[in-house]
Amino acid sequence: METEKRTWAFDQAAGALPQRLRRLALTLPPGERAWAEELRLRAGQPLSVVFPTGERSLGGPPVEPRELEQLLELATRASVHTALPQLRRGFLTIEGGHRIGLCGTAVMREGEMVQLRGLSSASIRIARQVKGAADGLLPRLCRGGRLTDTLILAPPGLGKTTLLRDLIRQVSDGIDCQPLRVALADERGEVAALYQGLPQLDVGERTDVLDGCPKARGLMLLLRAMNPQVLAVDEITAPEDVAALCAAAGCGVTVLATAHGENRADLSRRAVYAPLWERSLFRRLVTIRRGQTGREYVVEELN
Repeated sequence: METEKRTWAFDQAAGALPQRLRRLALTLPPGERAWAEELRLRAGQPLSVVFPTGERSLGGPPVEPRELEQLLELATRASVHTALPQLRRGFLTIEGGHRIGLCGTAVMREGEMVQLRGLSSASIRIARQVKGAADGLLPRLCRGGRLTDTLILAPPGLGKTTLLRDLIRQVSDGIDCQPLRVALADERGEVAALYQGLPQLDVGERTDVLDGCPKARGLMLLLRAMNPQVLAVDEITAPEDVAALCAAAGCGVTVLATAHGENRADLSRRAVYAPLWERSLFRRLVTIRRGQTGREYVVEELN
């Protein structure tokens, strides 16, 4: 059943391709389609697929520039103008939560990109949700049956966003804990993947999502506007993100966040995160490691 779901997600993402490339992508056996992570289009090069083991060309005639334009037309349903706010960020989220990243010639105005012309390459990242990724973990992050402030820490590629998404879903739906209202600052659209106002990935029935807004500003907006019990954010990286989290914690809201890092010592060495430790903002630290049987979650009680 899981393989069928993964294959279906690939087929849905491939549906955004122009017809010739779609047919080529669907020649992959179902078992390989189930593990594909991205479809890569580069003008002058054959279509390729990214797997956990690396990138592989599918052969055939090279991708033509007009096919990249066709991809954009299909992804926006022939309404490129309405998709310009997303295009300025360099990517589009399409139905199913799949994400199309684009490269080309940027048109700049007053230091901001206002348009992307002469497309040269594209990446379709295949969205797959792992429900149950947080199973058994949530009770370890609670005190008296309620979620405590938690930071998820791991190097890139170990599933921080996947774990955050499932924790949000379980907290919002009240699985193994008291159900809580969650407000998600989803700047890059990677957690909920909003499409026409609807989350394409399940983040729970009591979750409000703000997409596309810078994290620090989004956290404050959500705090003022949505009366959350939990504020969630993926990948805190800047001083303003840290300041916003500290301000939110001072308002009595539980914080759920992720950051890049190998371990607590690694994070403690970076000045940008110093206020988190000085304020003792987080009560639990979850470190993701790659174990012999898969990913392992190490939970540390901070105070």
